[in-house]
Amino acid sequence: MAELTALESLIEMGFPRGRAEKALTLTGNQGIEAAMDWLMEHEEDPDVDEPLVTPLGHVLGAEPTPSEPSGPEGPGSTVEEKPGLSEEERQEQTKRMMELMAQKQREREEREEREALERERQRRRQGQELSAARQRLQEDEMRRAAEERRKEKAEELAARQRVREKIERDKAERAKKYGGAMGSQPSPSATETGPVPSSPSQEPPTKREYDQCRIQVRLPDGTSLTQTFRAREQLAAVRLYVELHRGDDPGGDQDPVQLLSGFPRRAFSEADMERPLQDLGLVPSAVLIVAKKCPS
Repeated sequence: MAELTALESLIEMGFPRGRAEKALTLTGNQGIEAAMDWLMEHEEDPDVDEPLVTPLGHVLGAEPTPSEPSGPEGPGSTVEEKPGLSEEERQEQTKRMMELMAQKQREREEREEREALERERQRRRQGQELSAARQRLQEDEMRRAAEERRKEKAEELAARQRVREKIERDKAERAKKYGGAMGSQPSPSATETGPVPSSPSQEPPTKREYDQCRIQVRLPDGTSLTQTFRAREQLAAVRLYVELHRGDDPGGDQDPVQLLSGFPRRAFSEADMERPLQDLGLVPSAVLIVAKKCPS
């Protein structure tokens, strides 16, 4: 039984002649299966039906014919033609080709389905990875924000603690300062009862430790004199120092001076002039005021 050529088989299967010839040529005439594979893969190409330029004298898809036998036939002799296929043989061969084409089509569809499934799995995997990366980024941002809030709260608490500590220190310093000053001041009732020296009665043990005292004398004109005396020296030495250094006219008459203590207010008498400075409560320092003594 004669077989159809590859070109005829492809035409019988419904492929255009030009497309079938092109498939056979580009596959090197390796058979109908290779041509069908090419046709399946390139059926969507826009130039699939464009003609293919081939060398002259070559028939696309034609099987090589045997050489004419050498013999006694002359130039007018004819070559015996191949018997054609019967209709039943042609249908059988076409059926086999159609089955082969259907198998190729199923294989291609299965391959495309597998590739589509793989692309979908890859897309989902990339989406999951992207979602996980976005979630990790959000978690990192939330952790950083929480850490910043904790740090700000800790700094705020530390600042409040520093303010409270400073307030407590200021309170303690004020209490120490003003409490000591109020404790050292004599009460108004004690100053009103009489000219009792406050300093000797307050710290008698401490005053015995000084052997000198610093006296500042305020003159009536607003100026002042400052001098250091021995603690056992009499108050008369201070009066004499003032009379020698006050700014009156040396050639004029000098009025006698009277010494007063600043606080509590006290006028020193002639009897006080003979007493030591430490007994009068003027050690270690004191401020005296000079007043002109009215003649008696």
